[in-house]
Order: sequence, then structure tokens, then C-alpha cells
Amino acid sequence: MLDGLRAAAFTYGEVGRTRGELPAGYHHLRRRAVIGRGRDRFEEAAVALLAWGVQHRAGLRVQASGETVAEGAVALVHLGVGPVRIAAPVRVVYVVDESARRGFAYGTLPGHPVAGEEAFVVDLAPDGTVTFTVTAFSRPASLLARLAGPAGRAAQSWMSRRYLRALGG
Repeated sequence: MLDGLRAAAFTYGEVGRTRGELPAGYHHLRRRAVIGRGRDRFEEAAVALLAWGVQHRAGLRVQASGETVAEGAVALVHLGVGPVRIAAPVRVVYVVDESARRGFAYGTLPGHPVAGEEAFVVDLAPDGTVTFTVTAFSRPASLLARLAGPAGRAAQSWMSRRYLRALGG
């Protein structure tokens, strides 16, 4: 199944827009948390983040094309238990690999309940503060997501808080 995702088109046109101003016509989400201090904490968080650790620690099952995140990598991110499970196909849009900033963004592929992009970035400030930011834009792409309405946005907000706690130490 993962091989078939490599050639799939993104389900939205604004690929890469979590890097800057988020596009109009989508629900926007941006959450940030301080997760520690110092270079060691930054490196520890970055390693976990780039090994799909945030998703795993937040309770998701990730079936990815590689153990570490790389541009172009594909994954099925599963949320749920037993037969009540949603499989959300994604592809990594970009990877950030700077001395004081690391992370990645993935975009939705056909079969994902929403259309959009989500970015996960760890920053090390000059004063040593380490922050983790989740940025996303999305809109419903399936009947289920459209019917969920505000509950779907609440679920995304809930999941973003889980992501922040997952990397919080």
C-alpha cells in the first residue's frame, strides 16, 4: 500500500504553505509549547520528532516508508482502536534541518479524511529555550469529516495538544 502512495497527488494545492502564511479557505491551527532548555534537550526532541516519535507517543500507529522522516517519505497514520480505526495517508512535504530548528511537514493524500498540511518543528532559542510548534491547515475531504463539522475541528485541536505533550518530556 505504501508504494502506491508515492505516486499519489496531494489532495490540496497549497503544498508547503505551513512554512509561512497559512492559506485562506482552510481551518488554521498553530500551537506552541516550551518543552525544555538547552542544546541537549533540543537534540533529544529533534531525534524523537524525526523518528515519528511525536505520532507514536501521541497514541497513533505509523506505518511509514522509513524509520526516520525524509522528504518524500509516505506513511499511513492510524488513529483508533480495533475495527474503529482511521487510516490517514500522508507524504512528507519538507524537512527542516538547521542548527537551531528541526522538523518536518506532511501533506494529505487521497483517502485522508481531511485535505491539508501539518508541520511539526522544534526550535532552540538563543536563550536556550526549546519550543515545539504544531502548525496546520485543513478542510474536510470526506463525507465523514464534513458531517463531523465542529467536532472534527475539536478532534484536531485535541490531537495537537497530544502532540505537544508527547514531545514535552
